Amino acid sequence: MEEQLLNLLMYTLPALVTGAIAYLFFREHMQNEEQRRKYAITKELSKESLPIRLQAYERIALFLERISPNKLLLRVAPISSDKQGYEDLLIKNIEQEFEHNLSQQIYLSNDCWTIVNASKSATIQLIRKAGMSDKIDSASKLREAILNEMLDKPAPSNAGLHYIKKEVGEIW
Repeated sequence: MEEQLLNLLMYTLPALVTGAIAYLFFREHMQNEEQRRKYAITKELSKESLPIRLQAYERIALFLERISPNKLLLRVAPISSDKQGYEDLLIKNIEQEFEHNLSQQIYLSNDCWTIVNASKSATIQLIRKAGMSDKIDSASKLREAILNEMLDKPAPSNAGLHYIKKEVGEIW
């Protein structure tokens, strides 16, 4: 009886070891295959999405350039001498530019989009702050006041542009 049990154990033990090794190799092979497939899919999606993402960054960079007060004031001339009307026209122009590029946020990081929003808000705030002065009574004086304000400090959109350049640099 002991001899039969020993014989059974001698045949069973190598079969179990061989089965366990085969199982481990098979499992490892399947995991590697899965990782290879995921890599191939990711690589293919990246090939297709990278140009779209870069285009989104380009459009947002263009938006930030266009709302820079120096460029905005050159592009959007006052229609009349009404200070409030010109202030509203400038802000409306910024908001329209922003709405036109709103969909680009899905391709940008949350931090980048937050900075773009902050740049837009700071630019609008700068225009409103200049318009609040009692000394400014016409559109041309408002324009002059905003330009004078910009002589002392960089445009609010510069921070957004800097962040976009940094983020695009990390993609490469």
